[in-house]
Amino acid sequence: MKKAIIIGATSGIGEGLAKILTKNNYKVGITGRRTELLEALKAQKPNDYFISSFDISNTQIIDEKLKTLVSKLGGLDLLVLSSGTGDLNETLDFSIEKRTIDTNILGFTYVADWAFNYFEKQQSGHLVAISSIAGLRGNGVAPSYNASKAYQINYLEGLRQKASKLKLKIIVTDIRPGFVDTAMAKGEGQFWVASVNKASEQIFKAIQKKKKVVYVTKRWLIISLLLKSIPRIVYDRL
Repeated sequence: MKKAIIIGATSGIGEGLAKILTKNNYKVGITGRRTELLEALKAQKPNDYFISSFDISNTQIIDEKLKTLVSKLGGLDLLVLSSGTGDLNETLDFSIEKRTIDTNILGFTYVADWAFNYFEKQQSGHLVAISSIAGLRGNGVAPSYNASKAYQINYLEGLRQKASKLKLKIIVTDIRPGFVDTAMAKGEGQFWVASVNKASEQIFKAIQKKKKVVYVTKRWLIISLLLKSIPRIVYDRL
C-alpha cells in the first residue's frame, strides 16, 4: 500500500484528492488548520486516514509534524502541496499581502524543501504542488496571489532541474488549475469553472502518469498560451 500526505486536505482539491487516493490503495496523511474537518474526513475511512492539524505558515512546527505523520504512515511515496490562500486586494492592504506571502511562499517553500530532502535521502518520491494559471501574469486586483503562484511555478521548475542533475527518481509535478468551484475562486467573470471532483480526477491521472506540468481542466492550456502571447503594453491596460 502506497503512502501519501496531502497538505491542505480540509476542503476543495485537497479533500477531493484524499478521497480518490484512498480508493486507489493509498494510506493518506491529511493536514490542515481546521481539525474538525480533518476528523470528519477520517470518520469516512478511519483506517485509511491519519490526521495532523497545523498551519503551514507556522514554519517552526512543520518538521516535527511531518516527521510524526510519516512515522504513522510507515513511509512516504507522495506529497501533495494543496494548501494556499489569496484574496482580492485592490487597496493593497498589507495584512492581506502578508497572509498570502506567509502561506503561499514561506509555508510552501518549507514544505517543498522538506519533501524534496526526504525524497533525496530515500532516492525516490513524488512531489505534487497546486500552483495556478494565475502565476503566468500579474494581476492588479490580487497582486500578491499571482506573484506567489509565479514563485511556486519557478520554484518547482528549479526542484525538477535539481532532481534531474542528481539523477534521482524524484518526480516534481506542477498542477496549474484555472477556475475550480472552491472557496479560492474569487472575483467576477469566471468561466470554465470545473467541479472539485472533475479537477481532482484529472490531477490524479496526472500523478499516475508522472506529468511535469498540467493544466486543470485541460482546456486551460489554451488560455495559458493566450496569456503568454499578450504584449506587455496591451496587458498593462487590461
